[in-house]
Amino acid sequence: MKKISILGCGWLGLPLAKSLVFQGFSVKGSTTSEAKLAVLESANIQAYSIQLTENEVIGNLADFLSESEIVIIDIPPKLRGNGAENFVSKIATLIPFIAESTVNHVVFISSTSVYADDNSIVTENSQPEPDTESGRQLLATEKLLEGNANFKTTVIRFGGLIGENRHPIHFLAGRKNLENPEAPINLIHQDDCIGIIEAVISRNARGEVFNAVAPYHPSRKEYYTQKAVALGLPLPEFEEEKASIGKTISSDKITTVLNYTFKNTDL
Repeated sequence: MKKISILGCGWLGLPLAKSLVFQGFSVKGSTTSEAKLAVLESANIQAYSIQLTENEVIGNLADFLSESEIVIIDIPPKLRGNGAENFVSKIATLIPFIAESTVNHVVFISSTSVYADDNSIVTENSQPEPDTESGRQLLATEKLLEGNANFKTTVIRFGGLIGENRHPIHFLAGRKNLENPEAPINLIHQDDCIGIIEAVISRNARGEVFNAVAPYHPSRKEYYTQKAVALGLPLPEFEEEKASIGKTISSDKITTVLNYTFKNTDL
């Protein structure tokens, strides 16, 4: 039985862990919330309280990684407010523990924010040129993991995450002067996030980089207006006078290399 550790059992990590357990994997999962330990245990996930900082690891990380072949790192950078952190340093603190463990495959959950908004069609061969702090730190973290010879790293760059209790229309509804009305959307449903990670595992796709967004790219104005109408929410209003900037993320490599078929394309 293949053993997998998931660092970060949040909105994506927890349902992923449950799905892997259902498929027969032995899964260890971490959380920073003591209250959530019982939730993990009730789902037959071996639960660990682990907190990473820029300087130390709080919790039994060695045991969390022991006997596992794969670790999935699913902890987004916290770069806003008083709790802003150096995400690169945080993962740098983690890496020696992975290097000394039984883990030989790291799956790192990254983001398409590593690519600039330059109105291009973006593939995995496109040069990442992040124009946000989050994108810059994620790209630096990718390189840090990929440069370690003790394990192989697979990077999955997800687009905007949607799914259960999570959709940007709830934030955008009724707002005015929204930018980039003609920029294409690059979203992916939680179900496909889980399916793609599982495909990486089942196909042993090590040392790869994948862009992961649904192959559905209407404009922001078209998509969010339709979504607001469908949900009975106030319509968002867009700034029409400025030229729109964005990017179209191609997920062709997902379908060809992983032979993956998207479950949710009509988002």
